[in-house]
Amino acid sequence: MGVLGRGKGKEAEPKDRVLDVTASMQGSLIFQEPVSLRISGRFEGTLETRGELTIGEAAQVRADITGESITVAGRVEGKIIAKHSLKLVAPAAVKGEIWTPVLQVEPGAGLDGQVHMGGGSSTLSPKEVAEYLEVDIRTIEQWARDGKLPGAQEGGQWRFEKSKVDEWVATQKSS
Repeated sequence: MGVLGRGKGKEAEPKDRVLDVTASMQGSLIFQEPVSLRISGRFEGTLETRGELTIGEAAQVRADITGESITVAGRVEGKIIAKHSLKLVAPAAVKGEIWTPVLQVEPGAGLDGQVHMGGGSSTLSPKEVAEYLEVDIRTIEQWARDGKLPGAQEGGQWRFEKSKVDEWVATQKSS
């Protein structure tokens, strides 16, 4: 128990699935199952993870990152989407766009960019949803008109609840 790949019929707990990336990597890393991932080297590309993600002090990351609970102590340039929380600890240096409901910036950590925060009731414009989902704004509006993406028109403008967009994304990935 506690070691990946051992034991039949019983999954390892997320805390037991630890991966420490110390090498220089480029490309896409996508984890479907929860894992504790630590980036300690260089990484460039796209990173999607479930569970806990830590960007170590020595790390240099240039990527679009999507995760649940993310802690950054190193250098990150790109978009960060933290579904649960994002914590920046010294000597973190983050440059880019952040989407998270909870942001904690400790003394000595740096942040240069845009931060989008909100609880379950926050609403987004079609442009914000397009940026969030990384698709064209016309696609978002078409999905809304077709009833594929949950939204409502207010004063002739589409508005989307972030929590409902997140639920919609989750159902799209599982189907």
